[in-house]
Amino acid sequence: MLPVTLPAVILVGGQGTRLRPLTDTRRKDMLPLVDRPLLAYTFEHLARYGVERAIVSCGYLPDQIRSTFDEAYGGLSLEYAVEPEPLGTGGGIAFAGRELKGSFFALNGDSLREADLSELVRLHRSTGAKATILLTPVADPSRYGLVRLAGDGRVETFLEKPRPEEIDTDLINAGLYVLEPEVLDLVPEGRAVSIERDVFPRLAEDGSVYGVALAGYWLDVGTPESYLQAHRDVLERAFPTEVGDALGPDFTLVDPSAEVHPAARLVPPVYVGPNAVLEAGARAGSFAVLGEGARLDEGSVVENAVVGARTVVGRGSSVVGSILGDDAELGPGCAVRSLAVVGSGASLGRENELDHGLRIGAGQHIPDHALRFS
Repeated sequence: MLPVTLPAVILVGGQGTRLRPLTDTRRKDMLPLVDRPLLAYTFEHLARYGVERAIVSCGYLPDQIRSTFDEAYGGLSLEYAVEPEPLGTGGGIAFAGRELKGSFFALNGDSLREADLSELVRLHRSTGAKATILLTPVADPSRYGLVRLAGDGRVETFLEKPRPEEIDTDLINAGLYVLEPEVLDLVPEGRAVSIERDVFPRLAEDGSVYGVALAGYWLDVGTPESYLQAHRDVLERAFPTEVGDALGPDFTLVDPSAEVHPAARLVPPVYVGPNAVLEAGARAGSFAVLGEGARLDEGSVVENAVVGARTVVGRGSSVVGSILGDDAELGPGCAVRSLAVVGSGASLGRENELDHGLRIGAGQHIPDHALRFS
């Protein structure tokens, strides 16, 4: 693997409406993924291939990123370009990257990927393209839009939201590009511009945008289902991460400051964060993530689920296939299942049931015995 010296512009939109209430008070890319923010995995991927400089283009709640990462993540230096108003993907890239003099990466910060960036740059340079788009195959391309290629990899057309009879490829835009600086000449300053809808089609008309599908993991993290999937994939080491390395051969990572009662059970893969507590008879796993200071009371169960920092799961309660935000509390005997989501600071009284993707807003209180699905 040859090191890549190109700088990167990282787009972080941030609002994540499909992940509410988790994003009511936190940017989507700053939601925790096991033990660190989602955005950290993008930084890690870039640094793994030798990228040394990244410019983060953001508008919504930018201080959450700056206060967490400051000016560097490992060997990756970080700069921030804060948009005065939403500028779209093309406008955001141009706002952050106009002073760049050579080829650069542009990518979305809320997806996970492991593509070989060295190979992407090599292919970009071999064609003389102004833009090269990383593509990825998906089972249902109708959700994203198709990218149709000529035999030499040149992009012929883009098709948004295709009808079933129009689907003739499974390749979609994976949200990572190698761009030449002249691409930004197509983006008027101070205007909201979409690189996907306004810029790339113009480049396709003159044959200067290419697409390439490279092997490797990719996931768009934008819904509770995909957010849970991302946790499972990190815990299973579906793609290379520092967290996966730390899990070790038994797929179990317990912070030294956590308190796990001898009569509690850990079923791998599982992560138990700093100062978390598991009382006697509690079970975490498989595919359980307990944030910093989380507490599982006696006889509680967390399986295929995420429990946020400082959140309490009451005695005999179960959380299965669901997400609890930070500082939430479940009373005794609650059952949370089937992609239910509890927002930060919410509380459920005893013996409530959440099912069928029900969402409880941040700070809401549900009285005892108020919600039942059986």
